[in-house]
Parts: sequence; C-alpha cells; structure tokens
Amino acid sequence: MSVSNARLPVPADPQFAERVRASFARQPAMTTLGARLVRVAAGEVEIEMPFSEHLTQQHGFVHGGILGTALDSACGFASLSLMPVDAGILTIEYKLNLLAPGRGERFRFIGRVRKAGRTITLADADAIAVEEAGRERLIATMTATEMTITGRDDVRS
Repeated sequence: MSVSNARLPVPADPQFAERVRASFARQPAMTTLGARLVRVAAGEVEIEMPFSEHLTQQHGFVHGGILGTALDSACGFASLSLMPVDAGILTIEYKLNLLAPGRGERFRFIGRVRKAGRTITLADADAIAVEEAGRERLIATMTATEMTITGRDDVRS
C-alpha cells in the first residue's frame, strides 16, 4: 500500500505567502549565503543559492553545514506557510543526509510539509545541485521537526 500526500494543505492565514516572504527577508543568515526565496506555496517553498567559493570546505565543495542551514530554512518556511498569522516557528530537531559533494553552479532547496499539527509539524527538504548545463543532482536531504510558537515577542513570523 502506498501512502501519498493526497490532501493539499490548507493555510491558516490567507496571506501566508506575503508573511513567509517577509519573514525570509528578515533572516540575515540567508542573506549571508546569497540565498533567495523563489517560490512559496501552501506547505512548500523553494530557495535558491548560487555557488560561492567562500561557502566551501577544503576540497572546494559547498560545506555540509551550509547545505544544512539552507535545508533547515526550507523546512521551516514551508512549515510557517501553514501556521496561524500570530505564530512563529522554531526547529526542534533535524536529520541531515549528505548524499553527494556540494558542487554545482547553483543550488535549489525544496522544503515540504509532510504532516502539519497544531504544535508540531514534520517537514522534509531536498538539496539539488544544478550544473552549468542545467543537469540536476540530488545532493542532500533533511527531515525536520518544527514547533509552532505563539505568545512570544522574540519568536514571531
């Protein structure tokens, strides 16, 4: 028996896309990486990041920690898209699998909500390297547990 995500998630906030974009714009870490939010849908986001030598490790590949940072944001912003307008989000756990070297002209990070709950949301994300010729290759995956935070001024969307 196969399990699918047949039901499309319903955002709690009809203005979710604007809220997610505004939250992303306030995140200095993504600016530091040169990452930009290119797509927002209910329960899914896509972030792009160009290759940059200052983000590499000693072998010239984008550092695994950098890939993890972008994947974490993809999971978090996908989750935020389904949360109420007064909610913020924090990652409480993630599992990162590095599958291939981080080399490419640019990178795509696609985050998806797998199961949204009132307090806890399960999300996953893929990191895809895009070569100059346009060939794409899966290089990392993440599964993350996100927590809905309300009533705190220091954690808001």
